[in-house]
Amino acid sequence: MTKIKLITLPNPHLRQHSKRVGLITPEIKKLAEEMINITLKWEDGREHELGVALAAIQVDQDLRIIVVRNSFEDKDDRTFNVLINPEIVKYEGEKIIDLEGCLSLPDIYGKVKRFSKIKVKALDINSKPIRLTAEGFLARIIQHEVDHMKGVLFIDHIKNNKKSFYKLDPEGKLIGLDYEKDIKQNSILW
Repeated sequence: MTKIKLITLPNPHLRQHSKRVGLITPEIKKLAEEMINITLKWEDGREHELGVALAAIQVDQDLRIIVVRNSFEDKDDRTFNVLINPEIVKYEGEKIIDLEGCLSLPDIYGKVKRFSKIKVKALDINSKPIRLTAEGFLARIIQHEVDHMKGVLFIDHIKNNKKSFYKLDPEGKLIGLDYEKDIKQNSILW
């Protein structure tokens, strides 16, 4: 496996569908480890942000693998879980609108509507089956990452809502983007 790196739009590979992992080999384990390292390296360069998850397609590997941070409250906890072939088997609860960002769309954020609770099945890094119920922010993250495996980005959910796009100012505060100037003219997003 060659050295992997984070890809961003307009790279067309972000729109590819990911393939199931048949066997969890040492190479797959190494890829998951590198995905965690890339997420943490991205975070280290951003004072006001936390790297919470990454899909393999974001490092140009079309495999159904995601890494998800264990703690969203403690920036010092730099541990992650690995989900291989994750599948959302049930959507529950109400749909809630909240802010999302993406390592592959630097400096763009959006208010996206997602289910508040999901049931997920996957394999862990040791090929053991996992079944979990995710609620709140964890449910949002997993839905976001599973979308990546289908070639869907969070902006696809809000591209018709001009008031849903934001960026961070230098102090870490959200400010609205001007749709005509900042989004529409930047056609690489679509």
